[in-house]
Amino acid sequence: MKINFISKLFSHMPTLETDRLIFRALKRTDLYDVHEYSSNPKTTQYLLWEPHPSLEYTREFIEIVLSKYKSGEYNDWAIVHKKDDKMIGTCGFTRIDEENNVVEIGYVLNPQYWGRGLATEAVGKIIEFAFEELQVNRIEAKFIFGNEASLAVMKKVGMKFEGYQREAMLVKGKYKTIGTASILNSEYFLN
Repeated sequence: MKINFISKLFSHMPTLETDRLIFRALKRTDLYDVHEYSSNPKTTQYLLWEPHPSLEYTREFIEIVLSKYKSGEYNDWAIVHKKDDKMIGTCGFTRIDEENNVVEIGYVLNPQYWGRGLATEAVGKIIEFAFEELQVNRIEAKFIFGNEASLAVMKKVGMKFEGYQREAMLVKGKYKTIGTASILNSEYFLN
């Protein structure tokens, strides 16, 4: 995995698809859908960021993402629910470690779509992409202690829970215990 390859790849975001979802670049027209979930405290309870305080804040966020797409610095797909033709969240890479051939996956989903297996479907597709297209050796995901739903998603896609790091991250002014799960290339292709 070479960072130049990844930057070039994500500067022209590839479109991916599953039975129920389309993965594509975020667009300005996603403004209201993004604001709907990103302004909801339920969405951000276990995330590193606070709810978006205004529509203008969300608009500025989208502009930042679009500029990062151009330079290949932003590695998240917008997730579109096919049946509703609605942008319902994002999924992609929060960290790329070229030297060790590791990526970290992150995801967020509109709470209206929780409990339907869509996060599992989304994360599974990004894992497939990372192993088959980027040929990484290891994929990991982290979660804040207490977010059992996120850990369940990780386990459903074949990740193994590795443990917790006690109060390893300062999040919204409080130290949080962080859990990690991972899956290796050899495990993925064994199945």
